[in-house]
Amino acid sequence: MGAGAVGGYFGGMLARAGHTVTLIARPEHVQAVQRDGLRLQTLAFDERVPLAASTDPAAVQGASLVLFCVKSADTESAGMSLRPHLASDALVLCLQNGVDNADRLRAVLPGQPVAAAVVYVATEMAGPGHVRHHGRGDLVLEPSPSGAAAVQALIAAGVPTVLSDNVRGALWAKLVLNCAYNAISAIAQLPYGRTVAGEGVQGVMRDVVAECLAVAQAEGVQLPGDVAAAVARLADSMPTQSSSTAQDLARGRRTEIDHLNGLIVRRGQALGVPTPANRVLWALVKLLESKAATGRA
Repeated sequence: MGAGAVGGYFGGMLARAGHTVTLIARPEHVQAVQRDGLRLQTLAFDERVPLAASTDPAAVQGASLVLFCVKSADTESAGMSLRPHLASDALVLCLQNGVDNADRLRAVLPGQPVAAAVVYVATEMAGPGHVRHHGRGDLVLEPSPSGAAAVQALIAAGVPTVLSDNVRGALWAKLVLNCAYNAISAIAQLPYGRTVAGEGVQGVMRDVVAECLAVAQAEGVQLPGDVAAAVARLADSMPTQSSSTAQDLARGRRTEIDHLNGLIVRRGQALGVPTPANRVLWALVKLLESKAATGRA
């Protein structure tokens, strides 16, 4: 559900492994997939993967696993559109940016199995029906009673997947990465490798990360591993990737910045933690969003 770059990649990997997969996506993407299959261009292969595609949320009927990949702002509305069509035991797996989407989805899908996932993949929509992969492709999943079969299917499909009892901490660690990279890549319209090479940029990123870690500590979140080191390594592992925020701005679409740096600003305000670097990045992306919206009008 929401089969753009992320949903298309993981859906394509499952279909390539022999699973019956339907992509629910925008009309131009659906038409291309129905006509030619999904072109999945990865670091290891470039193939046309045959699978079904639809614009209708009712296409989830009969599914045992739903990868929920819509933008964070659309979580409730997309969840409500799925609700009449979901099998009662279907696992809905949230593959989204942000830290609260699974909880928000549970609120509109009461009684439905819902699990949070942390996504580490560099992908982009290179055109209708064409997903280009730049690096990684692994998942960290929240344990759930019906999750074992999903984990096995994903691993067998070539998607490294692990379970974690601290998915909240892992989601926050991913949030810190997104806050450090997404807005700057979007403002500059540059991939990560060129972004971090900019004069003064790494200093700004360190300020952003320090604020995020202070907010996480005030929230009582236990972050796994060395998050600052993970931020430093990301550009080396995905040098040609532009952030999802950059891709959204380039297409004139609404970004998820309110659920990234904007969330840090809001939680910092509530907890008495100053977040000036995150506030500047959030405000600049919002300004670019409004400029794009005016251009569309």
